[in-house]
Amino acid sequence: MKKAIILANGDSPKKSEILYFLKKGYLKIICADGGANSAQKLGIIPDVIIGDLDSITRQNLKLFSANTEVINYTRQNDTDVEKALKYLISEKYKEVILLCATGDRLDHTICNLGIIIKFFNKIKISVLHKKSFLTAHNSDIKLKTIPKEIISIYGFDDKTKVTSKGLKYPLKNIALPFGKKESTSNVAMGDEIELKIKNGIMFLIRDFNILKRNDLI
Repeated sequence: MKKAIILANGDSPKKSEILYFLKKGYLKIICADGGANSAQKLGIIPDVIIGDLDSITRQNLKLFSANTEVINYTRQNDTDVEKALKYLISEKYKEVILLCATGDRLDHTICNLGIIIKFFNKIKISVLHKKSFLTAHNSDIKLKTIPKEIISIYGFDDKTKVTSKGLKYPLKNIALPFGKKESTSNVAMGDEIELKIKNGIMFLIRDFNILKRNDLI
């Protein structure tokens, strides 16, 4: 399965995080325009830089042009992250880790989280923000967990329901519509939880350091 990393134009990740995902088989690094500035700071050479190129510095564009494919994609109906995702989909990639998707601009953060839903049926997107690792699901899943691990679950409408097994605060065919109800800071009771999600998509947020330390990604 082809897997990639996208660096967006938000807060820079740690280099160790990128190296971790490379070891996990996410072998192509795509910079969404200004994400290339983060790559330069971290000493990472991306495989592709894509976007309208209004955020990458001229110096970094010149630096990377010799060894990196640069795609000047000026379609303004798409964000640079969407351009990167469409490129990966056209190249038959199935999974992507989205880094630098959050930062000091709340509008960009909301937009990038919405993109997960927009592209859900085309490519699997996970988001890492500092110690939080977000995944999206729409069906029955079993997850390996660590006892007392904190897991938060968020839905978006009244029709999407979830039933849980193995959580301290059980969810029984309940909707978690955004702005009305959520399951923040729920707790895994053992080494596995089960979730049955129907009629829509829900976000799960877990502690990246716990997942990494216990090889749960």
